[in-house]
Amino acid sequence: MLVLGIESSCDETAAAVVDGTQLLSNIVSSQVKIHEPYGGVVPELASRHHLKNITVVVQQALSGAGVRLDQLEGVAVTRGPGLVGALLVGIQMAKALAYVADLPLIGVNHLEGHLQSFRLGTDPPVGRYLALLVSGGHTMLVLVEGFGHYRIIGRSRDDAAGEAFDKVAKLLGLGYPGGPVIEALAATGDAGAIHFPRALPRRDELDFSFSGLKTAVANHVREHGAVTGHSLNDLCASFQAAVADVLVRKAIRAVRIHRVNALVAAGGVLANTAIRAALVHEASREGISVRVPPIDLCTDNAAMIAAAGAEHLVRGERDDMALNASPRLSL
Repeated sequence: MLVLGIESSCDETAAAVVDGTQLLSNIVSSQVKIHEPYGGVVPELASRHHLKNITVVVQQALSGAGVRLDQLEGVAVTRGPGLVGALLVGIQMAKALAYVADLPLIGVNHLEGHLQSFRLGTDPPVGRYLALLVSGGHTMLVLVEGFGHYRIIGRSRDDAAGEAFDKVAKLLGLGYPGGPVIEALAATGDAGAIHFPRALPRRDELDFSFSGLKTAVANHVREHGAVTGHSLNDLCASFQAAVADVLVRKAIRAVRIHRVNALVAAGGVLANTAIRAALVHEASREGISVRVPPIDLCTDNAAMIAAAGAEHLVRGERDDMALNASPRLSL
């Protein structure tokens, strides 16, 4: 099924075209430089730049795929969760296109998009599997019984992992977004230099907590003063290792508890090569089949929305023009 996907839940304006499981185009316009001076996403600015960019991004996606609007078989759009103003820009664009071209419209849960991003790969898991979803706003373990059947079995009780990266980067004066700069500094640091805590360590505990880790970093800085040079690299590497260790151990534990054979990991934090490598290494060592999307499909994108939307449309599911944004939409 030839489907256009539109994503505008936060600070990336994205559009993509898929044909079944084949990705034909994937366009992402990032707003990082716009929000960087403020140390985080400013919702009003995000909405304004979605309005400015969305028409061009959609045109580029269609052109890159070599298809016309009237050749599409459906339009999929993120309906939540996310920033309400940002979501509305994408939804109104999708509605307009669906109305003009008389196409079926489907609203997609952004989190489901991440969970289904593996559909664009060459070897999707079969049957039940465990999903680790790690992004700036969410950290959760999800038992996937089948398409549309999701059970959250673990989640962060406070900060999401991506949020912890941003807060620690701000604490260290490294700027926004925090993930890439911490990863770059950690690459030449000693991950064993500082032992930071791993929260909720019980063997049967599948929830996450990263606020204590953030506090531990703050305490270290307070005790040792300004951290610069190689000491900063060591601190970043030690912090990153603490996050990776918790994510990996709990994901492996969840696979064992729920007796599934496959692990899927997705979300923007999985763009971190060290965390990806740790997860793949440990899962392979434990004999667990693991699939992680390419880096450009881990961060927010419209390809995952189109892929999930296509499956909904194949199943005969449709939304009408009353489709609205749901900023607190749950999985």
